[in-house]
Amino acid sequence: MNEPQLRIGIMYEPKISFHLNGIYIFQQNGKEYTGKQEVVYTDGKIGFDGLRLSSEELVFSPKYYEKGSFDLLDVTIGIKFHWERKEDQRFKGALHFICENEKLTAINVLSLEDYLISVISSEMSATSSMELLKAHAIISRSWLIAQVLKGAELQKSKTKYQSIVETDQEYIRWYDREDHVNFDVCADDHCQRYQGITKQSTQLVVDAIDATRGMVLTSEGKVCDARFSKCCGGVAETFENVWEPENHKYLQAVIDNPKAPAGYDMNLKKEEVAEKWIRTSPEAFCNTTDKEILSQVLNDYDQETMDFYRWEVAYTQGEISELIKRKTGKDFGQILDLIPVERGESGRLIKLKIVGKKRSLVIGKELEIRKVLSESHLYSSEFVVDKVGEENGIPAKFILVGAGWGHGVGLCQIGAAVMGAKGYKFDEILLHYFRGAELEKRY
Repeated sequence: MNEPQLRIGIMYEPKISFHLNGIYIFQQNGKEYTGKQEVVYTDGKIGFDGLRLSSEELVFSPKYYEKGSFDLLDVTIGIKFHWERKEDQRFKGALHFICENEKLTAINVLSLEDYLISVISSEMSATSSMELLKAHAIISRSWLIAQVLKGAELQKSKTKYQSIVETDQEYIRWYDREDHVNFDVCADDHCQRYQGITKQSTQLVVDAIDATRGMVLTSEGKVCDARFSKCCGGVAETFENVWEPENHKYLQAVIDNPKAPAGYDMNLKKEEVAEKWIRTSPEAFCNTTDKEILSQVLNDYDQETMDFYRWEVAYTQGEISELIKRKTGKDFGQILDLIPVERGESGRLIKLKIVGKKRSLVIGKELEIRKVLSESHLYSSEFVVDKVGEENGIPAKFILVGAGWGHGVGLCQIGAAVMGAKGYKFDEILLHYFRGAELEKRY
């Protein structure tokens, strides 16, 4: 196969200001543009340079690919996360605009390997160990190619992608690539964090990508849908417990330790076993407070929190009943209980029953639970619930005691950073998390 060209959705606004650094050719009229520009959405059309264009896609291509770059102004990063903010970002490659959901979407089009240099620098510190950077380059490349192929298959089959199962008693939803139909991936944590060439990458990142160029993880001849999250909390989760009900051999439960920690039953689907696991701090690669190792994986804004292996969140009755009503659009009245219904292999909740004075409902999967129980995203769905100050059966306070950060499927970034620091090679890191997978050079 040849190196793919990628389409990345960056921002979604009714008006977008941008700055062309170098000469860009505007495909619609063949003219050359440079400097500050603006596009505006009005009634299904894109306004640019005095023109109102109904063209499906406006395209700005750099005259000289290696020298050209563009800045998008006021890009929102960390959408709906606790550190959401706006920043100006710089990108290589071409800039496309489309109309979508009564707004404009800015899309960056560039080669996969150039994209990877930015992703590795956005997802992690550019000062990470070489083995960790190589491992991350391979999983990011594998995941991307798998998404491009999956998207092509979905479009070809013309079948509607089903991600919600709803009855009067249950609301089960998972979030995946059905959200993006006009580009391959988005630039936020929903896909892979991508901030163009805003963050200066180091020669180390470039060397790691060059050293693994075209290399992917495969299973049974297919490129692996290689997932990763910040911190698995001690055990990685299986794919089907987080996304669509499809089993991937290489995305299974993995104990993030050379052996099972002593004194623990590892059947974390059982409530009392999960409770002991979550309330204690078992040995694991990702159980670390080493700031030097953590700084390899956590950018400045991620380091605003350090309680990712085990954490606690507390809500008063008023806070939790208002939050759940707002997030679900359903009035439960006062919340009486949050009852675990089903857990996955890592102890993450797949289904949770919300019991209110007015109604009850089972919700899932893990990201839906995290969205409902937080202003942004709860660190993970791996938690147990303490009720405090019950009066007439109504708790005054709910304390969620939890483990891990993220969905926990595939590679655990903090665990992988620790493995790199302990001297494990990139292939050993990958085959620890993706059991039974193989490394293959595809281009």
